[in-house]
Amino acid sequence: MSNVRRTVKSRVPVVRQPVKKERQGLQRPSLYRVVLLNDDYTPMDFVVNVLESLFGMPREQAVRTMLMVHTQGQASVGTFTKDVAETKAAQVNRFAASCEHPLLAASLKI
Repeated sequence: MSNVRRTVKSRVPVVRQPVKKERQGLQRPSLYRVVLLNDDYTPMDFVVNVLESLFGMPREQAVRTMLMVHTQGQASVGTFTKDVAETKAAQVNRFAASCEHPLLAASLKI
């Protein structure tokens, strides 16, 4: 099909430009990392329990992550969208406070 069309009354060709469709600019949501911070008072078993129950980690991975928090001072426990990361961090902080442990979690933008 040609972009040139002749009119009936005149013999001058009319050129029509193809219409460009603009794509809607959908972007992937920003990702946030949930980080557990070390303290000297929260029992290691409690941290493992938090990782298993709130983050769905298997026992072996939860123990490795807990040891990383203990030895390195912090460890990433998951990567989520902003709302999910903030909710997970708040759940950890609320659960730790309700059990009277000073364990803290934070969400950090990647």
